[in-house]
Amino acid sequence: MYEKLFEPLDIAGTTIDNRIVRSAHSTGSPWVDKGEDFAEYHLARARGGVGMSILEIAGVMPMTATAIPIYEDRIVGDYQKLMDKIRPTGMKVFQQLWHGGSARALPGITPWSASDVPNPIRQTVPRPMTRMMIDDLVEAFAQAARRVKEGGLDGLEIHAAHGYLFGQFLSPATNRRTDEYGGSLENRVRLLSDVLRACRAEVGKDFPIGVRLSSDEQIEGGLHPEDTAKIVQSIEPDIDFVDVSFSSYYRFYKIISTLDDSLGYELPFSAQVTRLTSLPTLVTGRIMTLEDANQVVVSGIADMVSMVRALIADPELIIKARSGRNEEIRPCLGTSQGCVGQLMTTGRLACIVNPSAGREVTTPWETPTTAMKKKKIVVVGGGPAGLESARTAALRGHEVHLFEMRKEVGGQVAIAASAPFRADLGALPRFLAAECARLGVRMHLGTPVDPDLVRAENPDEVIIATGSTPRKDGFQVWRPATPIVGYDLPHVFSSWDVFGFGGRAVIGKRAVVIDDGGDFDAISVADKLVAAGAHVTFVSSGDFMGQKVPFPPQTVYSARERLIVSDVEFITNMSAVEITKTDVELEALGAVKRIRIEADTVVLVGMNLPNRELFDELAGSPFPVHLIGDAVGAKTILEAVTQATHLARSI
Repeated sequence: MYEKLFEPLDIAGTTIDNRIVRSAHSTGSPWVDKGEDFAEYHLARARGGVGMSILEIAGVMPMTATAIPIYEDRIVGDYQKLMDKIRPTGMKVFQQLWHGGSARALPGITPWSASDVPNPIRQTVPRPMTRMMIDDLVEAFAQAARRVKEGGLDGLEIHAAHGYLFGQFLSPATNRRTDEYGGSLENRVRLLSDVLRACRAEVGKDFPIGVRLSSDEQIEGGLHPEDTAKIVQSIEPDIDFVDVSFSSYYRFYKIISTLDDSLGYELPFSAQVTRLTSLPTLVTGRIMTLEDANQVVVSGIADMVSMVRALIADPELIIKARSGRNEEIRPCLGTSQGCVGQLMTTGRLACIVNPSAGREVTTPWETPTTAMKKKKIVVVGGGPAGLESARTAALRGHEVHLFEMRKEVGGQVAIAASAPFRADLGALPRFLAAECARLGVRMHLGTPVDPDLVRAENPDEVIIATGSTPRKDGFQVWRPATPIVGYDLPHVFSSWDVFGFGGRAVIGKRAVVIDDGGDFDAISVADKLVAAGAHVTFVSSGDFMGQKVPFPPQTVYSARERLIVSDVEFITNMSAVEITKTDVELEALGAVKRIRIEADTVVLVGMNLPNRELFDELAGSPFPVHLIGDAVGAKTILEAVTQATHLARSI
């Protein structure tokens, strides 16, 4: 299977065992000299069969320092220590070299750029680089390249994509120079060419050097595939491979798109670049299965395929798929709420389906040990928390009984998966249910549970994962003492009414969504209402839609763009005061201002109430009773799966 995908590939004398690559991405893990987390994360994917990994950005100058101190000679020893671990696996390791330009600089330092064009997210006016600055930059890259080779790595890549420093020189949208580094394409490529030649002089012709470029910047006046193809052709003599990515900070959410975009969404743009070069090529962009990766290589779009997020979710994806165990692959859901979202908000990569990701030292992949004593475990609730706890407990050798009141598992994730653009979420309950069946978990579906049933099972331990339920009392976080007048009218619904559990919502022509929670469920409600033909007004108590979703510029903005195109109206910083048969009255938070909006359908989306009754009723039982997931008030899939994993590993 996947014959083409597992053909070796030669890059400047270095043989890559297969065509599966992990392109560079940040982890937030401490660098090698501060612990084992960084090495163990990459080692897990190396053991899983990855052909090549490109380590995350290494800032070549202290002004844009990153986790990897590539600007100091001490890095050589760290690299050697890392490679001592990874080399036996056969995976080749490259280092990505980087300068952020206007997109990133340490606090108190004025960023450098081609011109005085601010970055759209950082919004600091950069300093146009002088010739002396350019000379310093070229030397910094050359010395960084030397350290990579001396450290025993297999190659390097220059990051010239996504609107960082090289992109700021390459793009006519951000390069307004009138000297030899601005104007014509030849001039705009000059800085990148200077750096490549300086690096080559340090490492020699037999050490692979590649460049990462955006096929399309997704900005008016910026680079498009025909421009990027010309850039590649101009630097071909100085490089050994091309890594084609997509977009820039002007549409940041398209750099690493979520499930709002189709699988392989970058490929139509990337192919316009890769097909015009004879160099080995690498592409990325929501390529989640070996079937899809193999098709990319067979079709000739690229020689190598990056599968970063899929391998965050399951580092053993390759060996499982090759051995015909596809149903055992833990699926990436594509939300980016764990990987990019957690990295940007907490500084540390995570994964909503894999609690081990980035934490392999403290939370090894899968279950490290069999339980000392086999127990009978009763799990109540078939959502992600219940399923994951049942699966992990079964992996440890326990006898597990799972009870679910509905006839199918999945909980609120199954409801969310029925929303437009969210079907990929359904992969998680399907995977967990299949795993439970494989591991012998006794599934009792369509079975309401009371304390007597639990006690009759005579369990050793009980896990309550009964989730949460939408409120029906007109409560709003910002107006806790004053319920919405008219919350109980027949045209007022919850998100569950719109999607499932009865589906009683009758959708009219003019709908209002009252988002009091700031999570993605309100966005999905808006999508559903638009799909039903309603004109939608989205009212948020926060500053913007999806405010509580981790790092909205990555996780929410694609949906926001879609809803804007769908003619959804947005109103922020307001709460509902009264709902009548014909309209909704809103009040500005902290201000004496009210407005009315016509509505024949109103959907209230706020904080759910945890279902803790069974847990409370079992208090004082002779067996331990544990509460996890939404029943605790966790709210997210990440929290539910992580809690379930740690609990089941401890009992």
